[in-house]
Amino acid sequence: MGDALQIDIVTIFPAMLDGFLGQSMLKRAAEKGAVRFRVVNLRDYANDRHQTVDDRPFGGGPGMILKPGPLFRAVEALRSPEARVILMTPQGRRFDQRAALELSCARHLIFLCGHYEGVDHRVGEALATDEISIGDYVLTGGTLAAAVVIDAAVRLIPGVLGAEGAAGQDSFCDGALEYPQYTRPADFRGMKVPGVLLSGDHGEIEKWRREQAQKRTRERRPDLLA
Repeated sequence: MGDALQIDIVTIFPAMLDGFLGQSMLKRAAEKGAVRFRVVNLRDYANDRHQTVDDRPFGGGPGMILKPGPLFRAVEALRSPEARVILMTPQGRRFDQRAALELSCARHLIFLCGHYEGVDHRVGEALATDEISIGDYVLTGGTLAAAVVIDAAVRLIPGVLGAEGAAGQDSFCDGALEYPQYTRPADFRGMKVPGVLLSGDHGEIEKWRREQAQKRTRERRPDLLA
């Protein structure tokens, strides 16, 4: 599968990622050599004995802000010439399937995971190459958001999912939601699988799937068809 995608995650809660990176598809991707993960504790780049990474905001206000120094030092230690430095922030561009595909083609991704009330503005202004949001809501920190982005991107690396073309049938890949899926039994409590799926006629099955995908998208996400 070629050179592995290097993914570094800089966070003050590295333990949050232990189970996530060691399970399911992400574990298989690492075992196949498609990706390498490195979880970095931001506190290792603090320059005081208390490993301080946050401080009060200038101008007053609630909460604490992540200081620029530890984040800059962490990135400077990790960065390669091809690295993209991604700051997870509610102010970033909205993450979608197209962005996931774009990131899956990168060679090195460094995720900066904020916490508390946010990150010093100079980090996004002078250090990050990308600012990404996973939606119009606020989480306690960026570590969980980074995990979502990583999962979406890694599964699109060729060969990771195993079955060729599997990712290409996902929702959003062709601008529409995925068609309904069924498995055995064909009749469950009176709810029957559409007959066309049992017909063996692959042409009719493909036609039905396209029609159902368009129907579902019109009903649930008409904005995707606009």
